[in-house]
Amino acid sequence: MSDDNSTSLVNLGELSKPANTLIEKVSSAIGGVFEPWQIKRIAKAEAEANLIKAESEIQITDLHRRAMHRFVEEEANRQENMEEITKKSIPLLEEQSDPAKMEDDWVTNFFDKSRIVSDEDMQALWANVLAGEANKPGSFSRRTVNLLSDLDKRDAELFQTLCRFGWAVGNFTPLIFDSQAPIYNNLGINFNSLSHLDSLGLIQFNSLAGFSRTGLPKSFAVTYCGQPLQLVIKEGQENQISIGQILLTQAGQELAQIVKVPGVQGFYDYVKEQWKSHAPSEKST
Repeated sequence: MSDDNSTSLVNLGELSKPANTLIEKVSSAIGGVFEPWQIKRIAKAEAEANLIKAESEIQITDLHRRAMHRFVEEEANRQENMEEITKKSIPLLEEQSDPAKMEDDWVTNFFDKSRIVSDEDMQALWANVLAGEANKPGSFSRRTVNLLSDLDKRDAELFQTLCRFGWAVGNFTPLIFDSQAPIYNNLGINFNSLSHLDSLGLIQFNSLAGFSRTGLPKSFAVTYCGQPLQLVIKEGQENQISIGQILLTQAGQELAQIVKVPGVQGFYDYVKEQWKSHAPSEKST
């Protein structure tokens, strides 16, 4: 968090054009709270001044006074949270991004949902969403933002772990072939955790029938952490391939864009074994 004794979080004159544009956009959408860039100390001082003025005009009880001080403290904390998230998003902006194209309603809703987030790791997640939307407006729906506000830190960490099993099979697709397999269970991915992610709206989980990718060409490549795997649809095989027991929802797909996690050791070979019937035939010498 920012130091309460500081006078400014950033020097606007030294920021790139996208960063300045983002701050202006945020200021416009949520009522100018970043004009100039506010800090917790200033917010508290102004609110307390208003309280003193109110005391001179009306008789207020100790209960009223305690309520006002609580309100001042809560609003100052929320102000600081909004500033920290915005501050964390600035280094993630792309040079060609144009935050001015972000919808005001989206920005207003974003900060309405994120202003209570004080955990630094969760703030970083929200900052990635803000920067992602600034870099490419329309990347994150309001529904996804609303869903994110319902996630606690453990939910976010569980989803990030799931993404460690993600392959590029057209779309980004975590491949869960058997929710009871040790390679998943050792990292906390199991029937219960997948059911939980399903209940949150991040995935669809079908442990019985599973899912398939159809309409594939006869020969194609998929990748895991940049490592390609060539597959073929052999003569007599249906033009489809099993992709396991889960699918990411739209919200899951959008949030997966900002997840940066390492792969799982041995998972490439595990999946290769699952798809061995689609391995190219060995040419005879």
